[in-house]
Amino acid sequence: MNQDIIKGKWKQLSGQAKVQWNKLTDDDLGVADGHREYLVGKLQERYGWAKDEAEGEVKKFENSL
Repeated sequence: MNQDIIKGKWKQLSGQAKVQWNKLTDDDLGVADGHREYLVGKLQERYGWAKDEAEGEVKKFENSL
């Protein structure tokens, strides 16, 4: 899914993101507002993943949409 579409539909998609990554808070997802790099950083912080792993997870999420 195109990054611009994700940003435009973030309020709807953030619920799906919350289900997939339950360690993210509502505040994390609200601030992310569809910004990929912020989301990758929060996944690294909450799950202790390396940047490549977090980017891979976000890419899988985007592809599943």
